[in-house]
Amino acid sequence: MTIEVKKNLVSADKYTLKCPNAMNAEYITIHNTANDASAANEISYMIGNNSSTSFHFAVDDKEVIQGLPLDRNAWHTGDGTNGTGNRKSIGVEICYSKSGGEKYRAAEALAVKFVAQLLKERGWGIDRVRKHQDWNGKYCPHRILSEGRWDQVKAAIEKEVSGSSFSSKKTAAVTSSYQVKKGDTLSAIAKASGVSVKQLQSWNNISDPNKIKAGQVLKINQTQAKSAPVSESATAYPLPSGVIKLTSPLTKGTKVIQVQRALAALYFYPDKGAKNNGVDGFYGAKTANAVKRFQLMNGLTADGIYGPKTKARMMAKLV
Repeated sequence: MTIEVKKNLVSADKYTLKCPNAMNAEYITIHNTANDASAANEISYMIGNNSSTSFHFAVDDKEVIQGLPLDRNAWHTGDGTNGTGNRKSIGVEICYSKSGGEKYRAAEALAVKFVAQLLKERGWGIDRVRKHQDWNGKYCPHRILSEGRWDQVKAAIEKEVSGSSFSSKKTAAVTSSYQVKKGDTLSAIAKASGVSVKQLQSWNNISDPNKIKAGQVLKINQTQAKSAPVSESATAYPLPSGVIKLTSPLTKGTKVIQVQRALAALYFYPDKGAKNNGVDGFYGAKTANAVKRFQLMNGLTADGIYGPKTKARMMAKLV
């Protein structure tokens, strides 16, 4: 059953304040509200005030309300004027988040179904779903994070996408993407993704598997991917052994670059808008803080020190 979306769109004369830029969305970002208002009230307040803060949808226990056009950006992730979250993601607010309880649980359940619907409409996979924290480090969605249920919520969305909750004559494939890096081969990418070279060629119209280029974005059909685990050596983001921490002078080199690239791939590295995602090979405060946030969100001691346990958890997330 398709979830109906009610619209209460911001007036065009407020576009400059609320949604000034055209957008071709690539992600969906989930938030928890800071109060116990309904979806209708959240949207009404958002479109009516003179703050630039904005988002596309509010979901409560009964309905989904849209406040911004989906081809316009929203200021909802705090990662700057040109941040990927602000400029390329659809913002979804889950209502009744302050107090929790039965109404919140119903709102979250409806939000899970609605986000799955957005993914299916676009042929996207669960890799397109982000939490607010991924973009700028803010502790949001706060209720989901404080209850330690982010992975559970993502799994519920993924189940909705791959299940039979939405009837359709043709089910959209669950897809992800991979940006080719210098030195990559199609066979290595295929092995890391659990698919065959021929499948990658077919999905991406590649006639010669030896002619892929750095920067090229490959589509991967996760619906057809193998379930076998991927070995560490096959991953596109190899990680170093040993311990790396903030020192004076700063630790630097190839090992640090590997850690930074992996953090960027996991959306924890803080300079996503900078050249090369801010990867500079120096284990400074930004890198240590990114490691600390990753540790905090994955049940590890949040000390900002890269070591064996952090490496193992990062590898599990990268697979």
